Amino acid sequence: MKTTLSISLGLTLAMGAYAGADKRPNIIIVLVDDMGFSDPGCYGGEINTPNLDKLAQKGIRFTQFYNTSRCCPTRASLLTGLYQHEAGIGRMTGDDKMPGYRGQLTNQTVTIAEVLKTAGYNTGMVGKWHVSNTVQQKNAKEQLKWLNHQDYFTSDFGAISSYPTHRGFDKYYGNIWGVVNYFDPFSLVNGEKPVKEVPKNYYHTIGITDTTCAYINQFSAKAKPFFLYVAFTAPHWPLHALPEDIAKYKDTYNAGWDAIREARYEKMIKLGLFDAKTTKLSPENRNVDFTWANNPDKAYDARRMAVHAAMVDRIDQGIGQIVKTLKANGQLDNTVIMFMSDNGASPEEPNSGGFDRNSETRNGQEVVYTKHDKSVMPGSELTYTGIGPNWANVANTPFKLWKKESFEGGICTPFIASWPKGIKKQSGTINSNPCHVMDLMATCVDLAKATYPKTFHDHNIIPLEGISIVPILKTGKREGHSSLFFEHYDARAIRIGDWKLVSLKGDNYELYNIAQDRTELNNLAAQMPEKVNEMKAIWESEAKRVFAHPAPANNN
Repeated sequence: MKTTLSISLGLTLAMGAYAGADKRPNIIIVLVDDMGFSDPGCYGGEINTPNLDKLAQKGIRFTQFYNTSRCCPTRASLLTGLYQHEAGIGRMTGDDKMPGYRGQLTNQTVTIAEVLKTAGYNTGMVGKWHVSNTVQQKNAKEQLKWLNHQDYFTSDFGAISSYPTHRGFDKYYGNIWGVVNYFDPFSLVNGEKPVKEVPKNYYHTIGITDTTCAYINQFSAKAKPFFLYVAFTAPHWPLHALPEDIAKYKDTYNAGWDAIREARYEKMIKLGLFDAKTTKLSPENRNVDFTWANNPDKAYDARRMAVHAAMVDRIDQGIGQIVKTLKANGQLDNTVIMFMSDNGASPEEPNSGGFDRNSETRNGQEVVYTKHDKSVMPGSELTYTGIGPNWANVANTPFKLWKKESFEGGICTPFIASWPKGIKKQSGTINSNPCHVMDLMATCVDLAKATYPKTFHDHNIIPLEGISIVPILKTGKREGHSSLFFEHYDARAIRIGDWKLVSLKGDNYELYNIAQDRTELNNLAAQMPEKVNEMKAIWESEAKRVFAHPAPANNN
């Protein structure tokens, strides 16, 4: 009787804590895919993003917020508060049977959803998961049948035990794999159940937005606060957008790469994002030896960036719909919204079907990989391409390089934090504190008054690496990381204070003072060999500590 009474009393007290009296904020993390640093209007871009701009005007824009340079490693770090190697995803989603390279979240990790659910939050996720092992069919022909919706896996799209609903999320709708046809996504699930057919005129960004709003309506009817992780697949290739969105940008990019890049840089300086003395526009990174004026494919290239812009525009429309739904439910003032990209813009130009890229539509129409036929304009599901390196360089203004690399163009993300009730003195500010995507776990734990566990489901949990950004939200300052470590396919970097040591795969290290040279133009390695050796030793020590080393032999 005593035991029953104790359990009953405990449940009553626990429920009482949330019955209309819980003042902890709702938390929404919005992650977009392959968006460049300067794409949103409030970060210098010409893309129409009024809803993100409003969040920035009343929130905080960060200029030194870091990701891990690639999609699934960033997601692993975000969800767990650890370096991606510690979480098990040092590269992609294949299992290399090494601690830092298991290709999915290990059982030595907890997700934000698992921690916040334990603390009494409702939890939901919508969109791209991409932290489960990718299970392929036995041969390329069978794989393409699946991608083309001609056949289906008999069981699942990976290990169901690693799906979001087994990692703390009460509800989930989205794609388990990383790349999809936006008009007819494969690997789409609702909870754990495969979604084998989508409605007519489906577009995945709208599907993600509508489901997010439905979850907000459902969670708002309950007494507990909620956590939502909204992971848009856009604007990752393939370049697929709605005709009405593309039409807005039909002439925008006719001016070409250099003109758009220079205009973005000038706007960034005017907005106060950077000081022109310490942040100069980096030289162009091009894969062609001709100028825009001599470009034989101007119409095609302008169209590519127009579709990219349309995809970002549609994300922004979704943000507006999410904010409107929060407001209609009386939830906006006490909801923390954090918006970011998983890495810099991508230089990739996919050129054939296979693995995660379809070759036909569901009804058997051929998909044209337009890299081989530039007379075909991208945008519909009958086409497949990316923006390529020249436009990726524009999207990542003012930085050099892009996704996968550890230079600023690969690892620096636009980051906007909004919280009407909690951000007051910091409203509308621009913040230059160095932060990292792994800080979001600590931030959520802080906001939710939760406890990051030492053990979970009988497994020892790796200690938290991230540091809460809540002090920045309230005061504009915090005590940050003593160092920040980066590694992906041997692209390496470490940041200690204002100093950054960085290299491309197989190249010598370069040394930069980020405070004086944000765009990494003045390599000081030859002048300061002792500094290089000191930071290199710290990088190597960190690589072993966080399971980046030893690495798999296959380093492609």
